Amino acid sequence: MTNLLLTKTKIQQGRWQGQITNAVDEPQINVTHLNQTVEGVTLTADDTPGKWALKIPIPSEAIADGVQTLIITDTASGDQLGHITLMAGEVMGDDIRAEMDLLRAELDMLKRAFRRHCLETS
Repeated sequence: MTNLLLTKTKIQQGRWQGQITNAVDEPQINVTHLNQTVEGVTLTADDTPGKWALKIPIPSEAIADGVQTLIITDTASGDQLGHITLMAGEVMGDDIRAEMDLLRAELDMLKRAFRRHCLETS
């Protein structure tokens, strides 16, 4: 098990940026999208010992309708350190509307149950 800690700092100009802490030596990082290695990943030592700046270019293949996920892995231990999730397109609109409908239905059910409970206990 790795004790590396990955923290996202920002996404800017098509690059995901984060910081890796608790690293004794230079971490060995692999980033994949659809089981393909993402090229152009850079890891730069910080002024503080044990900290590394990680920059991951978001591949153009990952910009598509639906949900796309990039997996960040520590190759030394094989542990997953984190992931990047991208959501876009018309498919997402349908998904969000469906989720909102489910949430509304659950809220209506809870309101009815709460009103029934109030009537029964008063």
